[in-house]
Amino acid sequence: MADGATSTISLRGSVDLVQEFFEYAINSILYQRGIYPPEEFRRVAKYGLSMMVASDDGLQTYLKKILAQLKTWLEEGDVQRLVVVVVTGVETNETLERWTFAVNACDTENAAPSTAGDIKAITKQIQAIIRQITASVTFLPLLDEACAFDLLVYTRKTAAVPGAWEDSDPKYIADSQEVKLRSFTTSVHSVEAAVAYKDHDA
Repeated sequence: MADGATSTISLRGSVDLVQEFFEYAINSILYQRGIYPPEEFRRVAKYGLSMMVASDDGLQTYLKKILAQLKTWLEEGDVQRLVVVVVTGVETNETLERWTFAVNACDTENAAPSTAGDIKAITKQIQAIIRQITASVTFLPLLDEACAFDLLVYTRKTAAVPGAWEDSDPKYIADSQEVKLRSFTTSVHSVEAAVAYKDHDA
């Protein structure tokens, strides 16, 4: 702020940060893991990085619808986890990767005032997670068959759920390995990331 004053990040401000992170994280996963052809993505600058986001109208519409509902649940404190599930094609329907982003509420009553430096620090934390997603191709098994993806959102039982949403099994992976990724924290939310994948040597 121009007068040098500080304030804690508002709930809405934190929700916007978390929702925006999810948008770019999902796009990065879809691009890096080859779920859609590379020509269906365009390059944008975000978080000080060169990132790829989907340019396909259908995919963009789907993601915007999901993210809009996610924002509502975040504002109401109903989101616990967002899971991006990568599965094989129709033939096996076997879950190969499970990207999890756990959302936790912070102690807002005792939160310290935020500064421009805090926002910069949050951006650096998010940047580190995106870099890990980009680097995931170096340690995740090759997806050598056509794959689709699902978005699972874990909410509190009291959350209002639109009719278009339906219950899903958790799509856990048998004989999986898990890699913990970085996390980021606002004064309202913390987000912890991890990816589990099928251990073909198990």
